[in-house]
Amino acid sequence: MIQFFRYAWTGSSATPFSDFIYFKIMDFKIEQFFYTYGGVKMYAVIKTGGKQYKVAVGEVLKVEKLNAEVNESVELTEVLLVSNNGEISIGTPIVNGAKVVATVVAQVKGDKVVNFKYKPKTGYHRKKGHRQLLTEIKIESING
Repeated sequence: MIQFFRYAWTGSSATPFSDFIYFKIMDFKIEQFFYTYGGVKMYAVIKTGGKQYKVAVGEVLKVEKLNAEVNESVELTEVLLVSNNGEISIGTPIVNGAKVVATVVAQVKGDKVVNFKYKPKTGYHRKKGHRQLLTEIKIESING
């Protein structure tokens, strides 16, 4: 996203109210990417619950519910990509012998999603709510 800033400069060589446009790049994600993963020697892309997550050691993230107790160790074997000091291994579809070990931090519920149906002039309205069950995990190690 590019944001425009307008400044009026009233110097001797310019007419009053002359404007200069300055460009500032906002939310530049590549810079954030290098700060997050640039100093990390190893990261992986895992698949769990039908979704893909980019993880590094020490990160805490919420995934679809896993059948595990709190403080229990979980092995995630569907590893799609492993990067070790810039050496990238891409699986077809998974990397052989790679696994991510995580510890379950908590079993939580997500935000409530409300489904509301309404048809005019008939008195028909239905309201349903849903909260997805999630597991909060902390990445302990990446092997592969």
